[in-house]
Amino acid sequence: MAIPDIKPPNTGPDVSSDLLLKFYFEMLRVRLVEEGIADRYSEQEMRCPVHLSIGQEAVAVGACQALQPRDKVFSTHRCHAHYLAKAGDLKRMLAEIYGKAAGCIGGRGGSMHLMDPDKGMIASIPLVGSSIPLAAGSALADQRTGSDRVTVAFFGDAALEEGVFHECGNFAALRRLPVLFVCENNLYSVYTHLDDRQPKRPLTEVARAHGMPALAGDGNDVVAVYQATREAVERARRGEGPTFLLFDTYRWREHCGPNYDNDIGYRSESEYLEWRERCPIAHQRRLLFEAGLLDPDQEEARIAKIRAEIDAAFAFAKSTPLADPSQASDHVYA
Repeated sequence: MAIPDIKPPNTGPDVSSDLLLKFYFEMLRVRLVEEGIADRYSEQEMRCPVHLSIGQEAVAVGACQALQPRDKVFSTHRCHAHYLAKAGDLKRMLAEIYGKAAGCIGGRGGSMHLMDPDKGMIASIPLVGSSIPLAAGSALADQRTGSDRVTVAFFGDAALEEGVFHECGNFAALRRLPVLFVCENNLYSVYTHLDDRQPKRPLTEVARAHGMPALAGDGNDVVAVYQATREAVERARRGEGPTFLLFDTYRWREHCGPNYDNDIGYRSESEYLEWRERCPIAHQRRLLFEAGLLDPDQEEARIAKIRAEIDAAFAFAKSTPLADPSQASDHVYA
């Protein structure tokens, strides 16, 4: 059976001016939140590892804007952007990172386990590739109950080296499950470049070998991400099965932590600077100004509002009580 092609994204009139503005300010909000985490991390009050998505915001925002609130997301250790893009509660997110009872899961999981079922953020799993089987199972359950919900599994390029990707890709294509496999290819598995882990062939061909359509796109172009994801969501909702979406992007900071790490030698400063020039937020901002959709006063007012929200959320996270140790065993499967 021939594998159906999906249409490449375009920048036609179906993306409204309001949505273009929303893309920009949602990405900027994610950036400012994570920069706030980085700035405060040395205070030693966030006692968990943090994996930041600075530089990768377009994938989370573009993909989640193509979803309905009822649709479901399974994320990874790098989950802040996905949670916020899925309309997550910033105060609860930061409280979770600070280990507070008001956190998304009561301070039990910290940065790498953000979840909020009411928002469709079903789980964030730090183990590489572990979002994939959960998403496939979720899609199978929805298919069996007749729900029209779509499930998204976010994962990095290293997840394609896990057997569970191949098992679930095969199963999802066979059963035509309503699931999207969204790969955020930031080129590195911690310190190891993709070229040192994968043979010279497009990663999309790995997915196509399992019988599902695949599309590669610019992960730093939020409109391209949105339109590709929207097409895949519509396919899934029509009962046409899974889609693999590969978005090339780049993390600016270290794999785990708030700092920059170009000095340790696994990547060059010139490579980092080249990708920084492709900043997804700067790209969207430039397009908005060129189209006359954004003016400096409007931008300044919106940024001030975002910063005030962030400051209030950090104040809340720091002031709210720590989780009660006597409840540590609650919700534990046995």
